[in-house]
Amino acid sequence: MSRARQPSEELVQLDAAAVRSWCARSLDALGREREEIDAINVYPVADGDTGTNLYLTAEAAHQAVEAVFAASAPDTAETVRAMAHGALLGARGNSGTILSQLLRGMAGVLAEGGDGDHLARALAEAASAARRAVAHPVEGTILTVATAAAEACAGGGGLVDVARNAHRGSRTALAATSGQLDVLERAGVVDAGGRGLVTVLGALLETVTGQAPPPAPTTPHGPAPHEECPTEGGPAYEVIYLLEADDTAVELLRARLDALGESLVVVGGDGLWNVHVHVDDAGAAVEAGVEAGRPHRIRITHFAADSAASRARGERAQRAVVAVVPGEGLAGLCAEAGATTVRTRPGEPPAGDELLDAIRRAHAREVVLLPNDTDLRQTAATVAEHARAEGIRVALIPTRAAVQGIAALAVHEPDRRFDEDVVAMTAAAGATRYAELAVAERQSFTSAGVCQAGDVLGLIEGDVAVIGTDLTDTARTVLDRMLSAGGELVTLVVADDTPPGLAPDLEAHVRSGYLAVDTTTYHAGAGAPPLLIGVE
Repeated sequence: MSRARQPSEELVQLDAAAVRSWCARSLDALGREREEIDAINVYPVADGDTGTNLYLTAEAAHQAVEAVFAASAPDTAETVRAMAHGALLGARGNSGTILSQLLRGMAGVLAEGGDGDHLARALAEAASAARRAVAHPVEGTILTVATAAAEACAGGGGLVDVARNAHRGSRTALAATSGQLDVLERAGVVDAGGRGLVTVLGALLETVTGQAPPPAPTTPHGPAPHEECPTEGGPAYEVIYLLEADDTAVELLRARLDALGESLVVVGGDGLWNVHVHVDDAGAAVEAGVEAGRPHRIRITHFAADSAASRARGERAQRAVVAVVPGEGLAGLCAEAGATTVRTRPGEPPAGDELLDAIRRAHAREVVLLPNDTDLRQTAATVAEHARAEGIRVALIPTRAAVQGIAALAVHEPDRRFDEDVVAMTAAAGATRYAELAVAERQSFTSAGVCQAGDVLGLIEGDVAVIGTDLTDTARTVLDRMLSAGGELVTLVVADDTPPGLAPDLEAHVRSGYLAVDTTTYHAGAGAPPLLIGVE
């Protein structure tokens, strides 16, 4: 935990390290307040995801900044540009897209200097850029809060004074949003996007002063009775995509999308744009992007389907996990953890219709799919598209081995927001290195040399790394190679026909040689490889 900075330690310049800290603090704060912001999301669509969208946008910005620090010692200009570019690539939803443009507007000025006067100019440029990006700006939204923050520090001054005035101005403007939009006043809440921006500016203030600011309000004058805000009456779809196109094509695209729908926001520049719009004809919105340039990362959300699924929660599970596993024992283990399983047979991976049937059997509105096999990735992607066409929200986590699926399932929490759960499961799977022991059926050339029929092969991350004659000795060598890169937990998955002393021997080997590493053993049952190894 970082200690509070003393007054004498207050920053006078936003340098690269400070921008990095601001990104991290923004992500942490939005993570803490995400559910609270989701709960007051009633405009422009009451779909309860503004907090999540802002969090995911900030996460993309944070990851981009961490990437440049991992590669070099960046200066302030490189850091703020990475922050803005990351937010542009990862922007989600209406408010997340606007936040990315706010950060882009700030980055252009902060690249020139990080003192108070530059920060004040950066906030002014950010507010102006965000308004230009929105086809029809509405007061009482994140745009209003951004403008108020800029106006509150228009006189410039020291860095701390500017940051404090901007935060104070944003809080005042946020409290007033309830009286600017009827839908907010009826619900007794402030604008969710504006609430998120206050959080981001609060993280900035904490960065330059070392003192955490008071939390922003969600209601203007205290708790108000909850009012259900229907989504009927607006466009059916939210369409978001990244677009590679020149400025002239984007101007024509704006006009076309504005005629097709509402809540149009187009942010970016220098050939790369993030497009967000609510429409009834999602195909036409995507087609417009194709005519303007090259759209990719296309995301389409059906508001009515989400609303209907929410009403049907008593009939369908909220979320399920579908996992492909080798062996009866692993199938039982995953089933106990709540997963719907698909068994693989030796040399015979499941067909696409088996995966689709498992998704249907899960009878859930949200499904996390774990293929647990590199060769199944394309099949799983095709199946996921079919399931989405049936109204099921599917996230494919590209797990390449059963041990990665086990790691993902271990952190699965169905009560979390879907995107947050998928992020956690993906991170757990990605942090798990995997290996497998197999017996060679014939002589062949491998990356570790020539093997003979009957040799024991140690495959690490899918490549043959060790060729041996004894299962236990080969397993020890594979373990040592994997743990040489570090690790905290070793997972062993043994098949029925594996010698009974193998797992205890390997557990003892880890205990004696790696004092800080824990070991967990599972039995895969029949039909699984002799040994699977995971290192987290």
